[in-house]
Amino acid sequence: MASHWHYSLLLLAVFAVQASASAPLLQLHFYAQSCPRAETIVRQVVQHSAAQDHSVLPALIRLQFHDCFVRGCDGSVLIDSAGGNVAEKDAAPNLTLRMLDVIDDVKAALEQACPGVVSCADIIGLAARDAAAMAGRVRYQLPTGRRDGTVSSAAEVRLPSPSVSFADALSDFINIGLDVVDLTALLGSHTMGFCHCVFVMDRLYDLKRTGTPDQTMDAGLRASLQGSCPPHTVTPQNESSDAIVPMNLLAPHGPFRLDNSFYRSVLAGKAVLQIDQELASDGMPRLVAAKFAAGPRKFRKQFARSMVKLASVHVLTGDQGEVRLNCRKVNS
Repeated sequence: MASHWHYSLLLLAVFAVQASASAPLLQLHFYAQSCPRAETIVRQVVQHSAAQDHSVLPALIRLQFHDCFVRGCDGSVLIDSAGGNVAEKDAAPNLTLRMLDVIDDVKAALEQACPGVVSCADIIGLAARDAAAMAGRVRYQLPTGRRDGTVSSAAEVRLPSPSVSFADALSDFINIGLDVVDLTALLGSHTMGFCHCVFVMDRLYDLKRTGTPDQTMDAGLRASLQGSCPPHTVTPQNESSDAIVPMNLLAPHGPFRLDNSFYRSVLAGKAVLQIDQELASDGMPRLVAAKFAAGPRKFRKQFARSMVKLASVHVLTGDQGEVRLNCRKVNS
């Protein structure tokens, strides 16, 4: 009963924000009449892809973050560069995005079942939701009804870098309507997947241009990472081929399970990224991280709430935008 009440409050809060903008509301089961099997089709394609490659799961969760942080959750990260326009996906922070072909496969299946009905923006949100459920039993209902944006520009991409401070990342999150609890919860996805060496080079060799490594990093962790990430120069042009290391070296179930082990690594001083390790500093972030480390159910519930909140950032609804027929290009 309590969890249902809290979830209802969350949905009401999301709907209230949208209502204040005088736009039609997102709603649960938006496609119930126009495409009854839409959510089932998304789930089946994601399941099939994940069965072949487990790295699909963290990639789809990450994709929602990269889409929603620029122009809101409008699917603009999927648009290809064309005609002299450099699109979002070709901006440096997005060059390491993966599994965009899974979104293409979902869209193709939906277009066969219900042509011109389901937006690419909703596909991103639903695919991320299903990935979270498959990776860590994080289950939640996602209101749908998003429309697709028609503008995608690399010049507008301003994503918090994995090497920024927690305070700077929190400022960026607050700017899109999320808070310290949301940031702390969503960083929990860093228990999954891999990190390019470029994002830890400063901690390993030259923290803040001091010529020395980060002394707050666990010595054993630093030695392990230095073995995988020797000193080298990385540019945006070769970043996608840079060496990778697991995001959470202490994950008990490997790099594709979404659980609360990330927070135990953080509190033990063994986080890979600087932003993650700063969760162990004093104040609210540490308190929330400790709560999640001790309570896997609390982590799953908050991660679900924060994903719904993220998926509701600056959405297009009603007659705004369009429903793209091909997620990689705007309709002609």
